Amino acid sequence: MTTFAELGLAPDILRALDEMGYLTPTPIQEQVIPLALQGADILGAAQTGTGKTAAFALPLIQRLLPFANTGTSPAKHPIRALILTPTRELAIQVEEAVQAYTKHVPLRSLVVYGGVSINTQIPILKAGVEILVATPGRLLDHVQNKTLMLNQVNTLVLDEADRMLDMGFMPDLKRIVALLPAQRVNMMFSATFPEEIRKLADSILNQPTFIEVARNETAVNVTQVVHPVHHERKRQLLAHLIMSRDLRQVLVFTGTKLGCNRLANELNKLGIHADAIHGDKTQQERIKALDAFKAGTMRVLVATDVAARGIDIEALPFVVNYDLPHNAEDYVHRIGRTGRAGASGEAISLVSESETRYLKDIEKLIGSDIEAVIVPGFEPGVADVPAYQSRPPRPDRPVERPVERSAEQRAPRPRPAAARDALFEAPYEPSAAPPADITPALVRPAPKKQVAALFRSPVKPDTAGQ
Repeated sequence: MTTFAELGLAPDILRALDEMGYLTPTPIQEQVIPLALQGADILGAAQTGTGKTAAFALPLIQRLLPFANTGTSPAKHPIRALILTPTRELAIQVEEAVQAYTKHVPLRSLVVYGGVSINTQIPILKAGVEILVATPGRLLDHVQNKTLMLNQVNTLVLDEADRMLDMGFMPDLKRIVALLPAQRVNMMFSATFPEEIRKLADSILNQPTFIEVARNETAVNVTQVVHPVHHERKRQLLAHLIMSRDLRQVLVFTGTKLGCNRLANELNKLGIHADAIHGDKTQQERIKALDAFKAGTMRVLVATDVAARGIDIEALPFVVNYDLPHNAEDYVHRIGRTGRAGASGEAISLVSESETRYLKDIEKLIGSDIEAVIVPGFEPGVADVPAYQSRPPRPDRPVERPVERSAEQRAPRPRPAAARDALFEAPYEPSAAPPADITPALVRPAPKKQVAALFRSPVKPDTAGQ
């Protein structure tokens, strides 16, 4: 059995691996590390959870050892290795691994990603780092602000390259590659390898060595099961499985951000502590939820594919596909969150009638059928029965049956004549003339109202003295 020492790694790196409990290299590590130490371009296809991070990070660190120093001048710590990832979570995960591997080596590393203030990252960049882990968008933000230089990069790593293409990062990747020196080592890794990735590799890599380990296959230590169920009863079935089996640390995948939030809220209403992470959550909210889930204080974490791309939890026991992915290769990514580093895990998929075509694509991709188990009480095709339909009929109420009637009984009956009013139907007759003595009173004009008035007498002229 091959050891890490036999792969030619430096003593300081071996010391860090020993402290982390790394015993023997995985197949992808065993094949990649020797070639990468020689400076060869590598195109690696391996399922998630097989150790791709260590496969590219360990030789990358060893090739930077001649540049390691404890100087304080930023000029002594230029960016020499660039690792690009599609998501924040994966970037954080990779940089944490790099920090662990360089524990006894004077090399600096930093992770930069969007969703947080760029001002917190600038001072560290100005101080100098040799290894930079970044998402494409935030890296270009720093380039535009002139807070970093890429002219001394000698190693480029693209991790989860297929997801970068799915997320529309191709234009950003081309801009970044154009900023790098032409002479460099390139490594590209992905859990899946469609033709678009090969075209990207042809434009970036220089005569790469193709290494493939368990392509589009799921880990043998992950138990897979499908529970057919009506789509309206998925939430009840998920809650039933969690509570009846007392499941802990359950990572649940949904197809949309809205469905992610709704499911987490409904589980909390049922007394199951859950939270959601997706692209609309702030970085602080996502980190808080991940930390609680890793610590075991949160029972269920509901996530979308993009947000969960970088989740790396040691011995994660359960992954649930609440919604089957439309892309069969995403299924491999999802269940690869469990069964990592030799640990066992269980992948549960809740499949409705409309999702059977996606299940067929998945089974075709992985080359095997997934066992289907119907949970009693949650049979497929059976939705919840409304309350007003679930009431049994009253036993004391007899069932009325129609009685056969004769032709005479079925004949229409004549309508009864309406009651007649003699006074109402009598012809019009003019009324008699009023009495003579009444007429004058009716036409006599009303007396005029008397009004009081004040008149002033005229002033007589003064005749005195005349």
